[in-house]
Amino acid sequence: MSLSSYKTLENPTRIVFFGDSITQAGVNKTGYITKMAEMLGAQGLASKYELIGAGIGGNKIYDLYLRHEEDVIAKKPNIVIIYVGINDVWHKTTSRTGTDPDKFERFYTALIKRLQKANIQVVICTPTVIGEKFDATNENDGDLNSYSNVIRKIATDNQCKLIDLRKAFLSYEEKNNIENKASGILTTDRVHLNDAGNQFLAETMWETIKKL
Repeated sequence: MSLSSYKTLENPTRIVFFGDSITQAGVNKTGYITKMAEMLGAQGLASKYELIGAGIGGNKIYDLYLRHEEDVIAKKPNIVIIYVGINDVWHKTTSRTGTDPDKFERFYTALIKRLQKANIQVVICTPTVIGEKFDATNENDGDLNSYSNVIRKIATDNQCKLIDLRKAFLSYEEKNNIENKASGILTTDRVHLNDAGNQFLAETMWETIKKL
């Protein structure tokens, strides 16, 4: 779904946001991709970028690998933003169908190599939160931190730009979640984003995207 309002330039930078339910909701009225498009419009940059959401709820890293040709390469983007990992961790505790760290790294690296071979600039993100308590007492914090470290290593090994959403969200929670709530600050249900979360995500991603 394209959210570019204006295409006065012949070659706007085409960006595919590739991920799970948070990205699937990103093209909704208050989603982060919509909010980014609104930010670009306010800055007079709408004609320079075409934003495309390619998120599917429940997706893990191997789901992205299986659909990358149709959902990314076929769209011929200049840039792909990969934002995945929440379900790889979360589903370990909810349904025992998460992704082991070594398998996660292998699939992620294989995906990046396929996209880079298609001359697409790859930007990867650490996962955000499963529970908003800032004192490291959310059930999945250990795994989220561990998988974030894996993604940071993957970024270095594959010369990808990194958007460290995990670090940004934890910093925001520490400053703004005074009552140490499990949800309601940036999320509706500990995972999926509310308006403030979508806005914060859009702003955080844009800080890196605008420099590409």
